[in-house]
This record gives sequence, structure tokens and C-alpha cells, in this order.
Amino acid sequence: MTPAADRAPRWSTVVLSPHFDDAALSVAGYLGRTAGPTAVVTVHGGAPAADRISWWDAGCGFATPDEAYRVRLAEDARACALLGAEQVTLPNPDSPYRTEAELAGLAAFLGDLPPDTRVLVPLGTNQPDHTAVRDQALAVLAGRPGLAPYVYADLPYTGGARKWGTDAAVERLAGSDKYGGAYRELSAAYELRVAHDIRLDEREWAAKRAAVLSYTSQLAPVAVGHGPFLRRPGPLQAELVWELGPAAHDNGEGNRHAGQPPHLGVG
Repeated sequence: MTPAADRAPRWSTVVLSPHFDDAALSVAGYLGRTAGPTAVVTVHGGAPAADRISWWDAGCGFATPDEAYRVRLAEDARACALLGAEQVTLPNPDSPYRTEAELAGLAAFLGDLPPDTRVLVPLGTNQPDHTAVRDQALAVLAGRPGLAPYVYADLPYTGGARKWGTDAAVERLAGSDKYGGAYRELSAAYELRVAHDIRLDEREWAAKRAAVLSYTSQLAPVAVGHGPFLRRPGPLQAELVWELGPAAHDNGEGNRHAGQPPHLGVG
């Protein structure tokens, strides 16, 4: 972990970012509207112990895994400074270099947070690393009832749903064969209540764009997969954050009641 993760936690809001760019892409606008100290915690934020470079890092133009890590860590520091958030990293290398299913440091980090901390986890749309962070984090948070779990739409993945950035976004996401699987899976285990439906104004978009542009090394390959994701209007100008509550379950007599949500699969 970074030194910040070793000190007594003091943040009012913690964003779990699977990779170095996910918080900026997904919740920069939310962080700009959030009062109190915040932290962006990159779960896959550790140095790779490998000699052979991954296909993703090679596609970004890097020669070695170490070079990719050093550059990305510096990019993340710049973005976090722009977001007004403390940079925290957990010791897991990026997934092409990781062999363990369990994410090191995540349970201990969440276990040390004081009650009433808002913890934002990714929805997990179409990205296995995001899903792993979500499932393992929620499993830990289920045993910490004082912490407030929230889920954010991971962009630009979720932003591919039709009508994104409109009042119909959640309905369209829920019904989308291509983008709605993670939402439907989570809504079967929890009640999802929209806590923040953010449509960025020009000032907020300029601030978010600056943070996203800090991750220079990844912009080109992300665009290969998602097209011109920085366009305006486009998928990054709208953000959604849901609050999680116990799901309503059938008691066998045709009545619905709120109960403990089932655990999602972990691993």
C-alpha cells in the first residue's frame, strides 16, 4: 500500500477504482460535488513482478512492465490532485500480471475504515476486474454494517447503454442485453436506489476532462475499444451512483419483505 493506506483512515468518501483511471472516468463529477476528505483507492495499484510485458501495456507503447507501472502511478497522482482526492494504492498488480484470485489488501483496508465512511464500488459492467473488486468489496462490507456501500456506473462501459444521460438511463440499462448484465445481477441481490444522477455542466466537464487526460498512456487503446469516449455530448458527461439496501424477498406467502441480501459470488 501507499503510505496513505498505512495511516489511520480519515476520509469521508472512499472510491474503489479497479485500475488507475476508473475513478476519474466514472465519478470525477461526483467527487467535485462531494464535501469532506476523499480518497481514490486503486485496487490493481501494485508493481508487477514480471519480465514479460502484457498485451495491454505493449499496446500503450511501453517497453517493460516496470516502465508502464511507474508512468501510470505518476499519471494517477496528477489526476488525484486535480480531483482533490488522496491517492491510495493496494498491492495487486494489473490483472495480466496477477495470479491470485483474492485481491490482496482489500479486506484489511475496508476493515480499518471508521463507521459512516461512504464506500463506492464499481458496478462491474463487462469488465472482470471490476466485477472482482465489486464482489470482494461487498462481501467485506456485508460484515461492516456501519459503512455505507454505494455502487457507481463504471464508464465508459455502462455509458454505452441507450439513453445514457437521460431520465430513462436506468430503465434502458436494466433492459440492455449488452450492458445491463451487471446491473441485473446486483439488483437481484440488493435494492438499488439512485443516490446521485449527475449531468455535468461545462465547468464540471472541463474539470473531469482534465483529470481523464492525465492518463495519457491509456487514451488511445481505450478509444480503440470504446470509440471517441471523450466526445461531447458523450458517455462521460453523465454519472450514476446507487445506494445499496437490503433486497425485498418473498416470504413464501406472496408477501415481500426486506431481508439480508444474499452474497454475490466471490473469486
